[in-house]
Amino acid sequence: MELLQRPRRLRKNELVRNMVRETRVSKSALIYPVFVREGKKIKEPIPSMEGQFRYSTDELLYELEKLAQAGIRRVMLFGIPDKKDELGSGAWAEDGIVQKALRLAKKEFPDLYYITDVCLCEYTSHGHCGMLSGCSVENDKTLPLLAKTALSHVQAGADMVAPSDMMDGRVLAIRNCLDENGFVDTPILSYAVKYASSFYGPFREAAGSAPSFGDRKGYQMDYHNRKEGLKEAALDVQEGADILMVKPALSYLDVIQEVANRFDLPVAAYSVSGEYAMMKAAAKMGWIDEAGVICESAVSIFRAGADILLTYFAKELAQYIDEGRIG
Repeated sequence: MELLQRPRRLRKNELVRNMVRETRVSKSALIYPVFVREGKKIKEPIPSMEGQFRYSTDELLYELEKLAQAGIRRVMLFGIPDKKDELGSGAWAEDGIVQKALRLAKKEFPDLYYITDVCLCEYTSHGHCGMLSGCSVENDKTLPLLAKTALSHVQAGADMVAPSDMMDGRVLAIRNCLDENGFVDTPILSYAVKYASSFYGPFREAAGSAPSFGDRKGYQMDYHNRKEGLKEAALDVQEGADILMVKPALSYLDVIQEVANRFDLPVAAYSVSGEYAMMKAAAKMGWIDEAGVICESAVSIFRAGADILLTYFAKELAQYIDEGRIG
C-alpha cells in the first residue's frame, strides 16, 4: 500500500509527540483560587470540595509557601467575613478580610501575584451581588460600591482586580476609580462572560454566598446564549478591561473559542467548583483516572483558546507538568 501521508509517524514516541504538540500548558498560565476567612490557626475543610480549605490569614501563609514551591505564583483571593450587612460594607473596609490577607501576604511573599475577586455577594446579608431595591438588584447604585471595593483591594496590595458581579458598567466604574486614585497601571481581569450556572454550588457553600432569596439570573447570563457573551465581552473591552474571562469553563468551550477569536485581549477561563467536585467524586469512586481527567480537561480549555486558567487543580497540574504528563 503506497501511503504518502501517515499521521502516525508523528505519534511514534513521546519525544516526537511532545515536539509537535499544538497546545501547551505552562505553570505561568495557572491561577489558584484561595478562600480566606477571619480567625487564627484555621484550616477548615470544605466538604463539597475535597482538598480545598478556608484559611485564616496566618494559615494562608503556609499555603502560599506551598504554592510558591510548586511554581504556582498567581493566586485569586476570595474573602469570607465574620459579619455581613445589607450593603456588604465589609467588602471595602480597611480592616476587611481580603485587605488584611493582602497586607500580610505581600509582606511575607512579595514575589507572588495577587488577584482579588471584586463582588459583594460574600459580604451582603442577602447574598446578592449588589444593593437591593425590594427584591431587585440596583445596577447603577451598586457601581460605586464595587469601585470602592476594588480601590481598597489595590490600596492593600492587590496586583490585579477581577470584578465578578455582572453589573452593567462595572469595568468602567472601576477603571475610572483606579485611574483617579493613581492606579493607572493596575489591570482589570473582567468576568466578562459569566453564566447563571448550576456548577457554582460548591463555591457558594465554600464562600457562604448563596442568595437568601431568588437567584442571579437577572444579572448573570442565560446559558442558552452565545452572541450575548460576545456582546458582554465587547462592552468590557470598550470599558477598559485588560483580560476577559469566561465562566464556567468546560460547558462553555465554544464561547471561550469565540471570545479568543474575536478579541485581541488575553482570555481566561474559570474551571469552577462544580467541575472540580464532580471530578473528585468520580475519582473517589474509582470511575475515572483522576490525573488523566485533570490533564485532559485542562488541555481542552487551553485548546479552545484560553490563555489563562483559574483552577482548583493548579497544584496538581504543576506536579503533572514537572512529571511530563502534561505541558
